[in-house]
Amino acid sequence: MNTDNVRKSFQQTLEEIRQEMVQLAAMVTEGIPRATEVLLDMDLAGAQEIIEGDDPLDDRALELEERCYQQLALQQPMAGDLRHIVTAIRMVSEIERSGDLVVNIAKGARRILGTELSARLRGLISQMGEEATLLFRLAIDAYMDEDASLAAALDDLDDRLDAIHRDYVQEIFLAHHDGELKVEGAVQLALIGRYYERIGDHAVNIGERVRYMVTGWLPEHTGTARAQAASVQTESDQEPVEE
Repeated sequence: MNTDNVRKSFQQTLEEIRQEMVQLAAMVTEGIPRATEVLLDMDLAGAQEIIEGDDPLDDRALELEERCYQQLALQQPMAGDLRHIVTAIRMVSEIERSGDLVVNIAKGARRILGTELSARLRGLISQMGEEATLLFRLAIDAYMDEDASLAAALDDLDDRLDAIHRDYVQEIFLAHHDGELKVEGAVQLALIGRYYERIGDHAVNIGERVRYMVTGWLPEHTGTARAQAASVQTESDQEPVEE
């Protein structure tokens, strides 16, 4: 096989990896609203379906990760192609962990069975589910379109989910203080809120990986630059002053 054919074959494989990544992410994007519905309805059968559905996602994630490592070993890609493969490997982990959080929400539905949820708490749970779903979908859109601007915007968009989460925690505290929630129910509800928040964090992480894929930028680079600037400033401060 000549060089051009090898190149075309590799590019085709990259596209297949990209499509598989989108399909994997879709399982999470579809799972978040489903888990929210199960939680609000306290649907034990639905919760069990979500829990059992995690194994296929884990299997596909493992297969996709192994395929990426295979390409690294066989093709030894450089520059942009290398970033695409590295990004895919990192994203598989973010997607798989987000799938685990969806399962945790479903498990939480079983643990709060019988707990009466106020209209305010139900509304905040719905809002967290909507925001987490939106963030995850936008993160994958940024990946599909190689849109570094959208990827960079995810961090700011996540502020909305964080704000709803803070209101939710405050509402749990007030409900417990007023005797509407027992300690066990309050703790479980607080954990569920944390699961939604973490899904948003994983979406932001995907955005950072997309920025790296497109531009070569990593959040670590900003920290390194700050450290280097601080080091230069310290050395300058320590230089003796000539009289």
